[in-house]
Amino acid sequence: MKKFIETVGLIIFLQGLGGLVYEWTGWLRPWTLARHIDFFGDRALFVSIVLVVTGIAVMVAPDTLKGK
Repeated sequence: MKKFIETVGLIIFLQGLGGLVYEWTGWLRPWTLARHIDFFGDRALFVSIVLVVTGIAVMVAPDTLKGK
């Protein structure tokens, strides 16, 4: 289960990172989900930052809860 959660965190992190790369350079548009969801509108940069932070938190979470 730990590896599954870390994998999900990695996917979330990479989506956020890809969104940031797109915002800064214009590359990777087909790859990022934040640019394809119309609901986010002009807030795609903020959503990408949140995805990066959330991905890191999800990847770290299994290690912090290991002793409990």
